[in-house]
Amino acid sequence: MTLRELAKLIVELNASDLHLSVGVPPIVRIDGKLQKLEGHDPCTPSSIEETAMEFLSERHIEMLHEKGETDLSYSEVGVGRFRVNVFKQRGSYCVAMRVVSLKVPTIDELGLPLAVKEFADKKRGLVLVTGPTGSGKTTTLASIVDEINRTRSCHILTLEEPIEYLHRHKMSIVNQREIGSDSHSYQDALRAALRQDPDVILIGEMRDLETIAIALTAAETGHLVLSTLHTMDSMSTIERIIDVFPPSQQNQIKVQLATVLQGVVSQQLVNRADGEGRVVATEIMACNSAIRNHIREGKTHQIVSAIQTGAKQNMHTMDSSLARLYREGTISYDDALSCAFDKEALTRYV
Repeated sequence: MTLRELAKLIVELNASDLHLSVGVPPIVRIDGKLQKLEGHDPCTPSSIEETAMEFLSERHIEMLHEKGETDLSYSEVGVGRFRVNVFKQRGSYCVAMRVVSLKVPTIDELGLPLAVKEFADKKRGLVLVTGPTGSGKTTTLASIVDEINRTRSCHILTLEEPIEYLHRHKMSIVNQREIGSDSHSYQDALRAALRQDPDVILIGEMRDLETIAIALTAAETGHLVLSTLHTMDSMSTIERIIDVFPPSQQNQIKVQLATVLQGVVSQQLVNRADGEGRVVATEIMACNSAIRNHIREGKTHQIVSAIQTGAKQNMHTMDSSLARLYREGTISYDDALSCAFDKEALTRYV
């Protein structure tokens, strides 16, 4: 099949991802589960290479040969937009392709809690969206950017690898830079961003020490910084940021992080009880004086109890979110239990 035919098929199947790997037919992920496409021959090295070369530019081909993988965004007119990763394995190529909606969903459409809108109203500081791969972090960030874009006048600068959701200028100016084509690296783009008069900076992912350090500085100097981390909850998010730095700098980073962090949205997608798609479960941590003190003093283990007592500030734990979804009949008890961080806490909430 041609790339266009494959792209059209996964959109029609309402799949989130497509995998092309040697020796098996094309595989799609629907509601989190992998399924082989029936009636299709197993992929061969030559068929995958032919498909990949349909959309790879010379720069991406060169990167693929040098590094063994490359990321890019791909649009098919009348079909949709996709995030694509092409990589080598055992001497042949593989393709992983994720569907990206052409329309940026709103915070309400995603079923996200009110606290997320409150984070979008912040004028400065650091807001993080965390969760495992495929949990919708990029979509949540895009909805926050769209909320800002629709409600206030400012300069929004996004740094992404690759660009996924496309934002139009509304009340704000939105400039989107792709790492690799518009800028050499996150570090270079972030350093330059501080000279480009942004009010809001979106960083696709805080991957390393230098990116995190510049992001903290940007948040400290009056910008609203939005980013993601592959962590499961607020406590592990804070620990991950601090642990990236050498021990000699960690006390300073605790103080800096306690000052700039506005909140953390941790999320995961859970299968609906009726079998029709998935729903988002969240943990919300909004930084108050107690949480800032815990971060400053390195008492991250006390953050969960601070979230539990922060309901007036629209905070809640992942387990309470799962319990609510179960009580509403949205998810099954077994799925709630398998996704819970503290199974005993979940049973108490239920």
